[in-house]
Amino acid sequence: MIQNRRRTVLRLLLLALAVTGLPLTTPGLAAADPASTAWAKLRMCESSNRYTTNTGNGYYGAYQFNLPTWRSVGGQGRPDQATPAEQDYRALYLYRMRGWQPWQCAGSLKLTGDADARSKRVPTYAEAAYIGGGLPAPPPGPGGPRPAWPGVVYDYGDCAAPLKTFQLRMNAYGYGFSGTGCYYEKTRTAVLALQRANGIKDSGLLGPKTWDAAWTGKPPR
Repeated sequence: MIQNRRRTVLRLLLLALAVTGLPLTTPGLAAADPASTAWAKLRMCESSNRYTTNTGNGYYGAYQFNLPTWRSVGGQGRPDQATPAEQDYRALYLYRMRGWQPWQCAGSLKLTGDADARSKRVPTYAEAAYIGGGLPAPPPGPGGPRPAWPGVVYDYGDCAAPLKTFQLRMNAYGYGFSGTGCYYEKTRTAVLALQRANGIKDSGLLGPKTWDAAWTGKPPR
């Protein structure tokens, strides 16, 4: 009798929510993708939660990607040289492709998959932001707020705060800059790649067209 009353009350409540247009939610319904605590446990087991770790065994970063696996989910450069947000994104990407299978630690931690495991659904950076508890990285390609060009053309050997802004933006393409703000060989490589991808004269000079392309142009190849 008590159970029947509870069912009746639940039906009436659901009907009332439907009439008022409020969202229908069911307590205990799991959200897609594993909780951030599961990812934190995985990182601690794999790398002691160190995003920059390189132990020399062919596995890199917080999630201990090897290079073929990293590249299979679109990673560029080396995982340990990518930003934490980039590593989080590629880890979620891999999870959606293959579930927990690639990580040995997931088995020892008894992590269980959910509806998104092996769903083949490519995530966005915003969806992956929760993993490390931080803000999402700027998405590759067009989009993201573009800071105004600083009005200075930068060349090899220059050091300035806007160069740091440019370097950190290029991390969205997997370059793994630490943001020194100094224009040396790695920055020149990124500038030239961006210029060639966007039909800009490949002078290596960071001028207004190249600056804009970092936020609104085609991603470098």
